[in-house]
Amino acid sequence: MRPIILFFSLLIVSYTAHAESIGCVSTVFKLIGPNDKICIDSFNDPAVAGVVCHVSRAKTGGVSGAIGLAEDTSDASIACRQIGPITIKREIKDGESVFKESRSWLFKKLQVVRFYDKPNNTLIYLTYSDRVIEGSPKNSISTVPIMPWGK
Repeated sequence: MRPIILFFSLLIVSYTAHAESIGCVSTVFKLIGPNDKICIDSFNDPAVAGVVCHVSRAKTGGVSGAIGLAEDTSDASIACRQIGPITIKREIKDGESVFKESRSWLFKKLQVVRFYDKPNNTLIYLTYSDRVIEGSPKNSISTVPIMPWGK
């Protein structure tokens, strides 16, 4: 049974983007442990070449943040842009997860999902936090119109 679970876990991870840390700014000084911060990461859409997204989100500091027990807030923002010719590498599905990050030691995640607005030929990226029992209505979107690149 365990090899099957491991296989599907690896399959899910392989279809989500891996983020690169851009930087952080401190928002609240903590005497013990790291400060509370707002951090920015970038990632490329794993199914769409030519698109990069930047996500900013709060990170809780202090002792609980340092040891990974703090629950980060659901505040996040996203900006996605075309950075080259857009090529859709495989079939994309509305609501497909392109990025996930744990926001607490148990059950809460920050997610970025993608939608395709076919009539307007536009990709839409939505970021939000969810948890098993109760999610948050806080969200942010970014749109990327699929346009010709260069000549």
